[in-house]
Amino acid sequence: MHRNSVPTSFIEEQDFLDAAMARRDSLTAHLRAELELDAADAVELGRQRMLRRQYEELRRAGEGLVFGRLDATDGSTLHIGRIGLHSDDEPLLVDWRAPAARPFYTATAVEPQGQKRRRHIRTTGSVVVGVDDEPLSATPGHDGDLGLVGEGALLAALDQRRTGHMTTAISTLQREQDDIVRADATGPLIVQGGPGTGKTVVALHRVAYLLFTYRQMADRAVLVLGPSPRFLDYIGQVLPALGETAVVAATCDTLLPGVTVERAESRTAAEIKGRALWQGILERRVAALTPGPRELKMRWDGDFHVIPATAVAQALTSATQGRSYHRARAVFAEQLHQLLADAIAEQRETLMEEMERGYEDILSRIADTSTGASRSDVDGLLSEEELEELRERIADNATIARFVESLWPTLDPGTLLREILVDTELLATELTPAEVATVTAEPAPWASSDIPLLDALAELLGERDGEQPRPQGEFTADRARGQRDWVYGHVVVDEAQELSEMQWRMALRRCPSRSVTAVGDIDQAEAAHRHTSWAQAVRAVLGDRWTAAELTICYRTPSEVMELTGPVLALAGSHNTPPRAVRSSGVLPWQLAVTAADLPGVAAQAVQELQQRWEGGTVGVIAPASRIPELRAVLGDVPLMTATQSKGLEWDATLLIDADGISAEPRGHNGLYVALTRCTQELGRLTVS
Repeated sequence: MHRNSVPTSFIEEQDFLDAAMARRDSLTAHLRAELELDAADAVELGRQRMLRRQYEELRRAGEGLVFGRLDATDGSTLHIGRIGLHSDDEPLLVDWRAPAARPFYTATAVEPQGQKRRRHIRTTGSVVVGVDDEPLSATPGHDGDLGLVGEGALLAALDQRRTGHMTTAISTLQREQDDIVRADATGPLIVQGGPGTGKTVVALHRVAYLLFTYRQMADRAVLVLGPSPRFLDYIGQVLPALGETAVVAATCDTLLPGVTVERAESRTAAEIKGRALWQGILERRVAALTPGPRELKMRWDGDFHVIPATAVAQALTSATQGRSYHRARAVFAEQLHQLLADAIAEQRETLMEEMERGYEDILSRIADTSTGASRSDVDGLLSEEELEELRERIADNATIARFVESLWPTLDPGTLLREILVDTELLATELTPAEVATVTAEPAPWASSDIPLLDALAELLGERDGEQPRPQGEFTADRARGQRDWVYGHVVVDEAQELSEMQWRMALRRCPSRSVTAVGDIDQAEAAHRHTSWAQAVRAVLGDRWTAAELTICYRTPSEVMELTGPVLALAGSHNTPPRAVRSSGVLPWQLAVTAADLPGVAAQAVQELQQRWEGGTVGVIAPASRIPELRAVLGDVPLMTATQSKGLEWDATLLIDADGISAEPRGHNGLYVALTRCTQELGRLTVS
């Protein structure tokens, strides 16, 4: 297209994009040259790590580098982008996370915040392909019929075909979303949001915001907990696209290094083992394994030495104060070595005193005629150097080590948990006879509900002497990923309504400061636990010390589909108001009745037709667990899953098979609510007669 025929706004923004891309390319080239130099020392190595983070942020920022502009009433202009850029010490591009960029997400015609216009800029690579201006005057009607910020740009983004992976939304975040993204990170924040409200988008963009705002947080990394590996793959490109790599993504099942889930379990067993009361059971068992105070008789060089019970009691009290089982054991062993060394020295001094009473003259002559004799050679007292040498010999002595092991054995969390899970007497202190029978009947391989119990035991026991060395790596996330006891700067929990009380404890253990963001929809809860409100879900671990936030607008699911959810929510026992849908796809949900025999063939045909209608997008199929095998045989690589597995995912079109069958599953109406709301455009339903 000839430049003269291009709108002025396009020319302005293309010129600016060219300048921003040139500056980015210049900085990238400079950093690349710096990184090619060898690091001379540890300081230089640390500097290169910082430069590499900057380089990766610049490298990933090429697509969508510039996406917005604010024109203020004072005549100033700010361009908003994926990253911040300076030229000649002057700001060229403002990072979307910076305070100066906030009016881009929050200014309205009613509250313009000193702005007269917001401009959304759409780009493909280094080319401007769209410019949408939004006046921010107080003229009625300019705030959008739907009360949205950048309504045109938002609806255009929502109508795009789905690719099977979540993308960033930094150019279209809405005000209620931005409020949560930028909320303080000083305590637990729990965000309730129905389907399509952007819970996951908000959580991930909050991570990017926090890492930008609190630079020290990157030194500890951020943990993102999702409901499934499929979900983590779906969101896996968002944070790297935002330039953030100090992030560890995991599920509750994969959070404990070296431990994997090996079997399924009943919902009854999962509910029982998910209760917070297990923390007390485990603590009591570990405490019972700590030795009590008693007199100890220890042998050294053929002689027995008695350590009084009072001295042992003092050593135990000192060692166990605020320490894990194995750390307390190590401290106690050191103190026991000292007590034994003192006892040996005291016995030697006593023997020498007895000898002195009969042989003072002989010893005196020995002292007069010997050269280089130490005091202990004469009077039996050990010097500090000799006493320290004795302590070291005791600490290295295999016999003494065996004595300590018999007194205070080292423990393996897995072995100990297997013992606890069949200890009917211990379990009966907290569980009913029927519940004890359920737990003790479980097979040996680890199930999902065992992982939080293992984690709790591992924390109570602590590391043993000689444990595997800490994992090393150039990046913080690499080191954090391999350490069970790594302390993160922040933890994000997605689909948090599914966590059991023990899983909550496992998550909070990774962040003692409780800087946590949890997002979810309590009405979509399908897990085995019994809670139906956030207060019930977190009371055992957080009490009342958490902040609530809510997302009320549904951006993804079209209004035609959301109209179907009210009766389902009522059957699920919900007291919440469904989110308000702000868009229509223009496609009414359809329904077709088929026989069980015809179902596989009809499903395959329906999927093919949906794929043709939404070419370039995605189609997903949701069905009861019992129908998955027969459908998989005819659907090939089409995404096919249960309602639980579909949580957090989205497609252009969804084929929902046998809604009655889904409703009949445990917490089935909650599952059906999830299944109905996965599409962005079209919902088809096959009912089985």
